[in-house]
Amino acid sequence: MAIKFNSGAKSVLITGASSGIGEALAVECARRGARHLFLCARNAERLNAVAEACRALGADVHVKVLDVTDDEGVRRWVEECEAAAPFEVVFANAGVATGAEKEANVRRTFSTNVRGCMNVALAALACYRSRKLGNPAGTRRQIVLTASIAGYAPLASCPSYSASKAAVKTWGLANRRPLSREGICMNVVCPGFVRSRITDMNTCPMPFFMEADRAARIILDRVDRNVGLIAFPWPMRLASWLLSICPWPLAECISSMLPEKSKA
Repeated sequence: MAIKFNSGAKSVLITGASSGIGEALAVECARRGARHLFLCARNAERLNAVAEACRALGADVHVKVLDVTDDEGVRRWVEECEAAAPFEVVFANAGVATGAEKEANVRRTFSTNVRGCMNVALAALACYRSRKLGNPAGTRRQIVLTASIAGYAPLASCPSYSASKAAVKTWGLANRRPLSREGICMNVVCPGFVRSRITDMNTCPMPFFMEADRAARIILDRVDRNVGLIAFPWPMRLASWLLSICPWPLAECISSMLPEKSKA
């Protein structure tokens, strides 16, 4: 089924929209002319501040304080958004860092980064598939998952974070071809170090560090072109890919020498 793209989606849903990449995506979507923005996050104060910035740019913004690990809560919210203004693009962006590899932190990482992402994506897929009037040729239906460059290879510096992002990356890319037969696009974003509440906690060196507004422009430009794997900056993508294809004993040795991201 052919999928046609215009210069930017007019109705967009974004999770993890109160800071970092999610905040920057919301503002950039509003700047590019999005009419309806549906934003969720856990922190009401930061989320409302982002909403006001987007409204100042002319967008109609709906906010929801929500934890993406709440299965039924996410599904109800996505369905409410669909009823208000059928969305064209969904950014399943909410995520957390692990910090110290303690049991509670490990469980929280996988619950948010994997289960939370699936909650949003599966609810959006159900809405896309159930539209009563079908999907006229050219109508955009797209789901964008935020993974990470860290998901390219097992990293001893952040085991749970890299594993959770690897799961998102693999699931998204594996679904891309089957979903395209339904006229639904799925894209995976693998950024390097981008300013966020996660990088604010990092104690390790962060090569090729990027501001969130620049990252949002890169992501939206490539989402609008339906690029399947959106990984940047290219030097980190290359380094991560090379690590992923190294013989395991060598990769393990290299990984073990990387500094810990955070001990908090």
